Amino acid sequence: MTKKKAVAAIFLLLVAVISNYFIFKFEPNIDDEWITFSVSIRSDRELQCQARYLKEGQALENGFTDAQLISETYENKGDVQEISFSIPANTQYFRFDPCDNGAVTSVSNMAIYYNDRKLDMDMGHLENALLLNEENCFSEDKKTIQIDSTNIDPYFIWEFDVDSIQKAIQEENALKTLITKFLICVVIDIIFLMAWMHRRTLWEIPKEIISNRKLIFSLSKNDFKTKFAGSYFGIVWAFIQPIVTILVYWFVFDKALNAGTQSTRAGITVPFVLWLIAGIVPWFFFSDTLVSGTNVLIEYNYLVKKVVFKISTLPIVKIISNLFVHLFFIAFTLILFTCYQYFPTVYSLQMLYYSFCMIVLSLGIIYATSAIVIFFRDLTQVINIVLQVGMWVTPIMWNMDAMYGRVSPILLSLLKLNPMYYVVSGYRDALINHIWFWDRPEITLYFWIVVMIVFGVGISIFRRLQVHFADVL
Repeated sequence: MTKKKAVAAIFLLLVAVISNYFIFKFEPNIDDEWITFSVSIRSDRELQCQARYLKEGQALENGFTDAQLISETYENKGDVQEISFSIPANTQYFRFDPCDNGAVTSVSNMAIYYNDRKLDMDMGHLENALLLNEENCFSEDKKTIQIDSTNIDPYFIWEFDVDSIQKAIQEENALKTLITKFLICVVIDIIFLMAWMHRRTLWEIPKEIISNRKLIFSLSKNDFKTKFAGSYFGIVWAFIQPIVTILVYWFVFDKALNAGTQSTRAGITVPFVLWLIAGIVPWFFFSDTLVSGTNVLIEYNYLVKKVVFKISTLPIVKIISNLFVHLFFIAFTLILFTCYQYFPTVYSLQMLYYSFCMIVLSLGIIYATSAIVIFFRDLTQVINIVLQVGMWVTPIMWNMDAMYGRVSPILLSLLKLNPMYYVVSGYRDALINHIWFWDRPEITLYFWIVVMIVFGVGISIFRRLQVHFADVL
């Protein structure tokens, strides 16, 4: 083994060991976990039971908002009915409105559950409540709270012990977490092993891109200019169309369908247009790049047939060409945020990191699709359909966090497996939530594992089919 190979092997082994160490050391937080507040209700009339919550770090003095409101209906007049509310596991303050005005209601069996396991929190006695509205309307026995809500609106508030809830959840998930960590380490080690075994193939294309960077940049500029050649306004159309699209979505979802979209927009703390543009700008870049990149070999077929030309550099041409527009929209986004008095911060620099994430992800996909589409031309239509569906499941128009308690947590977890969810959420973290990407280590690690797999598979497909390109085109 040569000295270069030995150094590369040691470096790769060291990175693998460090990755495994941090994976086993990492303890998942409860930000994405949900618990269930369950209560038994009996009343002399139908009720609209409501629950509100404040997460850890949110001040009780600021009050509860409708953005964190959950409502359930009591329908079985005169009978006992169990009502349950799904709330975030990092809830610190919980407000429960058991009944409407003018009802005689009994409340019993209040408890908190996680995966059908009852958490050790005494919910049955009023002394646990921080605040009682019209305290004299309550009469208490050992198991049931009797409420006469004539001319009043009763409610009570608890402060949850978040540390106890987190400890219970970690105990519940200890074995699952250990198995997950082990499987992740195995996958990562296999990826590093495959990367070492196929290092020449994997490194060959990046080397070609670096060595032909001047030609790539020149082709990218020419591609950007010729895209709208012949039109009166030229490249202006590259910016007008996305802006019009953003305005249409903003009008439809924030104005025309405002009442119908309240539940999907719950929890959004900034003007909807800002939240929308922070998610749709990266999607424009990804979708345009994937569509144009898929057809790049067909578009530049005259270069593909030239033996001396490195056709592996063509996919990056489309990415850089679209990057010009994307950088403009990043600047446009920052200006729009500033107009709404949301000024750029150091967190905003993360948009460059998430843009790089998109570039690597797109490049890996394009290497595969641009090679396959030469032999299967229908792939272009398939990609258009996938992108159309992907825009709605990423999500771009609706807040996924608002769907907890309304949609199956399993389904929401599956939606988060979409790599573009990481990028879109990252843009919003950079501009709105002010969260660093390393504060979400589990999803960051997942994203880069997926990207490494996609990139490796994409290059392998491209290299295997490359010898047949000139014959088919």
